[in-house]
Amino acid sequence: MDESSADVVFEVGGGQQQAVENDHKKAKTSSISFYAHRLILQKCAPALAEICGSDSGGRGDNNNNMTSVPITNIKPNVFRSLLHYVYGGKLSDAELEENAKDLIDAADKFGVVNLKLEAEVCYVESITLAIDNILDNLLYADSKNCALLKETVVDFVVENKEDVLGKVSFDNVSGSVVTDVLTAMTRGEEKGDGGVMNTNNIKTMRVGTLRTKLREKGLDVDGTREAMIALLSEHS
Repeated sequence: MDESSADVVFEVGGGQQQAVENDHKKAKTSSISFYAHRLILQKCAPALAEICGSDSGGRGDNNNNMTSVPITNIKPNVFRSLLHYVYGGKLSDAELEENAKDLIDAADKFGVVNLKLEAEVCYVESITLAIDNILDNLLYADSKNCALLKETVVDFVVENKEDVLGKVSFDNVSGSVVTDVLTAMTRGEEKGDGGVMNTNNIKTMRVGTLRTKLREKGLDVDGTREAMIALLSEHS
């Protein structure tokens, strides 16, 4: 980003403690600076803009009123990708796949919705679901409101219910999973009976279809399946 015109600098990665090899001492890693502009952040990454404060907020430089904002718990390369995306850049498929979960976390934290959804799609396409990882993925999907990932995991559970039964405990999963399971079973029964699914039935619509319809109406596409259905119903 253009340092000369920037009014915000993010200091990413500083203060992390790393053990020195063959020594008990600890060493602080230096931070990496990323320059940005409030006006762009306010439009494309509102949560990131919010932590920058007002024009006079933060630790300002006496000469140009530059605000310094520390960013922790995010890898510098992931933050670089997020900022690149915010400024209109595109991420390669390889970059999305390599850092999918980290990008979902960062984009969810800072309100970069489209990046979060792109990273979610990439993550869903790249993972191999199995009995030993469905619970972790389900809990993660719930925690980040990743409706597509949740739908994919629920489909796997329904399709492999005999293998899952008795091997996976869903005690810590939100109650909405029951609705998602019933929805997936309804779709499966319609297909199994040779019937044609009612694509206009909002209650059984796929997450991808719900998001498409919400985009067409200019509505928020980042949320749980239940939230998307409620929003679409409200504006139908």
